Amino acid sequence: MLACSSVHCFREDKMKFTIVFAGLLGVFLAPALADYNINVSDDNNNAGSGQQSVSVNNEHNVANVDNNNGGNSWNSIWDYGTGFAATRLFQKKICIVHKMNKEVLPSIQSLDALVKEKKLQGKGPGGPPPKGLMYSVNPNKVDDLSKLGENIANMCRGIPTYMAEEMQGASLLFYSEKCFTTNILWIVNISFCGEKVAY
Repeated sequence: MLACSSVHCFREDKMKFTIVFAGLLGVFLAPALADYNINVSDDNNNAGSGQQSVSVNNEHNVANVDNNNGGNSWNSIWDYGTGFAATRLFQKKICIVHKMNKEVLPSIQSLDALVKEKKLQGKGPGGPPPKGLMYSVNPNKVDDLSKLGENIANMCRGIPTYMAEEMQGASLLFYSEKCFTTNILWIVNISFCGEKVAY
């Protein structure tokens, strides 16, 4: 067996330590940065919610909800970093962007915990009623998607995109336009109202 010089042995020990440290770092850091997915199926399809899947990406601070329900399918992205959310209505071929109401929408940590613990799996209309939000869709197209953040810009690129303002108080009682409602995991119902979304 060859004897090693103190410099050579030091380098070998340092490399072994680096490899072990990197491996341990990966083991402990991977769960914190990973995407978590959950699929929720509404077999009865009473409310027309179809099948939904949720992905939470902690690294990018984004949650993605896909709703597959034939002609009424939609995709929603909640960008917690920018504070904007967008919903793409496939049948209407439009994107609707709005500021996230953080008092009603769950935090990414809460949503992530629900997904990790699979607490949404199999839950349905039998639980507490979902919170509700109603938005009025502005008929003017958004000119610059980049101000809404990279995630939303990527999702809405190439299709007409409109901003929506949350309606509150008395305006809800007198609102007569038709709305498109997204029921998100029995947590929140978001209604988009206006001429662009009326069926």
